Amino acid sequence: MHDGTWEYEGYDPAQERLRESLCTLGNGYFATRGAAPECVADSVHYPGTYAAGCYDRLTSDVAGRQVENEDMVNLPNWLPLRLRTATGTWLTPDSHRLLDHHLRLDLSAGTLERTARYEDEEGRRLAVRQLRLVHMADPHLALLRTEVTAEGWSGPVEIESALDGTVTNSGVERYRELASRHLTRPRTGTRPPDTVWLRCRTTTSGIRVALAARTVVDAPVRATDAHTPGRAARLLRLSLTDGRTVTVDKTVALHTSRDPAIKNPLHAALDRVGRAAGFGTLLDTHRTAWRQLWRDADLDIPNSVGPILRLHLFHVLQTLSPHTAELDVGVPARGLHGEAYRGHVFWDELFVLPYLNLHLPEVSRALLTYRHRRLERARRAAQDAGRTGAMYPWQSGSDGREETQQLHLNPRSGRWLPDHSRLQHHVGSAIAYNVWQYCEASGDTGFLHTKGIEMLVQIARFWAGFAAYDASLGRYRIRGVVGPDEYHDAYPGADEPGLDDNAYTNVTAAWVLARTLDALRELPELVRRDLVERTGLDSAELGLWDDVSRRLHVPFHAGVISQFEGYGDLAELDWAGYRERYGDIRRLDRILEAEGDTVNRYQASKQADVLMLGQLFSPAELGGLFRRLGHEMDDTLWNRTVDHYLSRTSHGSTLSSLVHGWVLARARRADAWTYVHEALLGDIADLQGGTTGEGIHLGAMAGTLDLVQRGLTGLETRGGALRLDPVPLPELSEYHFTIRYRGHRGVQLRLSAGRLSVSVPDSDEAPIDIALPDRTVSVAPGESCTLTLPER
Repeated sequence: MHDGTWEYEGYDPAQERLRESLCTLGNGYFATRGAAPECVADSVHYPGTYAAGCYDRLTSDVAGRQVENEDMVNLPNWLPLRLRTATGTWLTPDSHRLLDHHLRLDLSAGTLERTARYEDEEGRRLAVRQLRLVHMADPHLALLRTEVTAEGWSGPVEIESALDGTVTNSGVERYRELASRHLTRPRTGTRPPDTVWLRCRTTTSGIRVALAARTVVDAPVRATDAHTPGRAARLLRLSLTDGRTVTVDKTVALHTSRDPAIKNPLHAALDRVGRAAGFGTLLDTHRTAWRQLWRDADLDIPNSVGPILRLHLFHVLQTLSPHTAELDVGVPARGLHGEAYRGHVFWDELFVLPYLNLHLPEVSRALLTYRHRRLERARRAAQDAGRTGAMYPWQSGSDGREETQQLHLNPRSGRWLPDHSRLQHHVGSAIAYNVWQYCEASGDTGFLHTKGIEMLVQIARFWAGFAAYDASLGRYRIRGVVGPDEYHDAYPGADEPGLDDNAYTNVTAAWVLARTLDALRELPELVRRDLVERTGLDSAELGLWDDVSRRLHVPFHAGVISQFEGYGDLAELDWAGYRERYGDIRRLDRILEAEGDTVNRYQASKQADVLMLGQLFSPAELGGLFRRLGHEMDDTLWNRTVDHYLSRTSHGSTLSSLVHGWVLARARRADAWTYVHEALLGDIADLQGGTTGEGIHLGAMAGTLDLVQRGLTGLETRGGALRLDPVPLPELSEYHFTIRYRGHRGVQLRLSAGRLSVSVPDSDEAPIDIALPDRTVSVAPGESCTLTLPER
């Protein structure tokens, strides 16, 4: 970590997959892993290129069953550029002596620089410097500049520049028994004088994909085509002079048939690459686009945490850039960085959109529009399940159907097991929460009064219909679900999956019902009338919503909130014994299953479940929710609940340490940093043991940014005011960031030494109300104020 750069010295095959993920370059439209251009996919390297929203569906034979999976497609590899001397063998880090190797990811400029020095079989040394980018201004372009220098010799070399359409989806080991060939009907060709092209289509979704690569050399060269089936290549023969550098510029254009305003992807790619400017001009416009992005997402933390958060922000912006606002895509849980989770959209937007709302609200709006476009599919899913309203899928892809796999592999036992995670219906509450948060932060009443209220109504209708009244309790109950914990998917010995009255699910369902009623009351009369006519709402249904929102069952045991009904009856696990036997027990579920046991028998959680409530809601709002449900939530009850689950969680998800750090910052500040620090290291240190090489954890990365932005500042966009209740940690007590809020762009907040400074840029907008726990002040555009924070 050096002044806005991320660097790796030396070549380490064991770390190559991790480095490829963390050195991925993208622009929101597509991204390419940081693989060496001369290397193909093997046990060490995995070059992968992914376009947002580009999916394909294949059927595989798994354990005697036909299983269908939809995957984000690994598109043709545009990187290939390899060299050889007169020995005739292509130089790679695994086949030749590599004297030096260095990677430098420039976060400010969005470029990856690689330097390497090779020695061939006859002792000839070749220095290679490469600079690559995936263009942030023109989302269809990518560039690779290669500078080659002979050291101590002169003579001929050959350089091959190619586009490889023979790639498969093989980047995740546990998926490798499954069908993986998503590209078919490849065709290659040449457009003189310097461009090769490749076109193909996805196997079942029929998306047409085309790439065109223009390769230019600043030295005399003899060029010939070297196409092979599925691979378009140009072979360049030239002579090197000792000490003199030859530059090879490869400019690539990528289009698919999902792009608007084009007729033919191949024609579009050839036209774009043919009109593309030279390397210098493209580099300048790319850097300008990144400079503007960083200005809107300014984050200044003057200690060792700063560079890590800057890397996290870099990857968030590469996955969800302003270009994303033009696409029909959701939040891919593993970014555009690899094939884990098949590129699917889960609930991770719950951790991503709160950050984007205050920086790139137009992107948040587009991501919520992805959900709205699939509202009808969610309504059909609810109808097919005998429910009302909209039942959103736990895993979503191209068209909004449920993409959760039916089976999953336990690598420890080698067994394929039933997957019941589709019962995590709380994904609907996450979507509703994001609708509400976006509208509060942006003031976008146009969205709230149209797409937003339509989603809220149908999600509320789902929960009200799902909840069944239990006369013996005098409460409504939601049965047969799985909570955020994910370890528990059934009661011990039960024939059917699902749990009853998961506290997180029930409390967030009550929140959805209450907020939807609030939103309906605040609608303009004519808008409300049209919505009521369109959806068939009536006073009886709204009365039911209100009743359910006040009487959903929340279970308790031993003076704490129960994760679900019956949780307190489960056995206690020998945590010390399992840690002694296995060391890393993050995936305790796999360990127990391999032993012939099940985690369903124990009070053991993969990640925060009940405690997620403390991440979503401030203490005041959470207390109000529980009072609405007829319970008193005081600090004593909450702290007991935190302690109970903290000692029974294995942290098998990167989100777990994030949520625990967030919650502990208010509940037990002295212990918070341990978890915050682990959340920061989750991907860069690959704490989950090899998972980052399959794709970053976008929710965890964005969540650490939001922890600093909202968690530690207590920032809420609620009731038309910016509410702040800071709880600075010693390790994160001084920092500065910039946000967009309700039309105000470039609002600066600085936290330092018991003070909070707020500066609002000059504009024609209304003043911003800043609400602290003990007072409220109004800051007009063009003004600043410094507030002394109350003692804690």
